[in-house]
Amino acid sequence: MTRPLILLLSLLLLAGCAAQTSTPVAPRQSGDWTAQREQLTSLERWRLAGKVGLRTADDATSANLDWQQAPSSYRMMISGPFGAGRSTLDGSPEGVTLTTPDGRFSARTPEQLMQQQLGWSLPISALDYWVRGLPAPNTAHDMQPDAQGFPQQLRQAGWTIDYRDWTWAPGLNGGLWLPQRLVMTFDDLRATLVVNQWRPLDTRASQ
Repeated sequence: MTRPLILLLSLLLLAGCAAQTSTPVAPRQSGDWTAQREQLTSLERWRLAGKVGLRTADDATSANLDWQQAPSSYRMMISGPFGAGRSTLDGSPEGVTLTTPDGRFSARTPEQLMQQQLGWSLPISALDYWVRGLPAPNTAHDMQPDAQGFPQQLRQAGWTIDYRDWTWAPGLNGGLWLPQRLVMTFDDLRATLVVNQWRPLDTRASQ
């Protein structure tokens, strides 16, 4: 491996570590969740970078995820290692479009489109709530808290969401606790989302 390539990889690793080591002054405390619940509910503009792993009874796969969320639209960029096989899911009130190396495909719901074109699907319509630690509105749910009062397990729409870890996001609304690792299961489908970074969404990214 050439020296320039080694230096480049080192810089990328250091940048990744720096993005993930921002910690609050104190660990999570009882009452923190209640204090930030209203802010989380109104949080409609954010961006996360992470990795999602999908496992069924017959197969397992993983992908990198770059998710940009705005009040009335979203974009999810899904790719394999080093950007291989990149797919982009764009959603708005008019519908959803999936762009892959094989072309562009549209449908009314993201779940239908992902199942048809990727062979698997995540509950995108509820995921923007679940990823913040909130139940989707207007649907029955059961929430079990942990010792600090944060969500530990959420059951909704046939899915079970286990919140395994939390991270402090200082750049969102002055600082918020947000899920860092969650595991979602439905029958024999298991999806694990690990968030490397939460940050504000650049308004230019959602134009």
